[in-house]
Amino acid sequence: MKLIIAIIQPSKLEAVKAALTEVEVFRLTVMDVQGFGRQKGHTELYRGHEFSVNLLRKVQLQIAVNEEFVEPTIQAVIKGGRSGAQGEIGDGKIFVLPMDDCIRIRTGERGNEAI
Repeated sequence: MKLIIAIIQPSKLEAVKAALTEVEVFRLTVMDVQGFGRQKGHTELYRGHEFSVNLLRKVQLQIAVNEEFVEPTIQAVIKGGRSGAQGEIGDGKIFVLPMDDCIRIRTGERGNEAI
């Protein structure tokens, strides 16, 4: 079992969800987050004063999958989250973490069956 954490542009959320549905991944958690990487923020103008915005709005997806769904899930996130054919700075990141256990609260099922 793996936990896939993907940080993507908010505008790409629907495209990523559609790509995940194509590979039969239907369960995910979505969170609004803020951060910066190579984009390093941007400047904005408010009432005639310029100020720097360091933290950019992103969306974080958490997707728990069994081993056979890891690569299809990664490819679906890349397909839906990439800007254009080559992508752009700020498209996001994907982290794949080992997951020791998963428990379904309702039934008490554990492991692969609980995902």
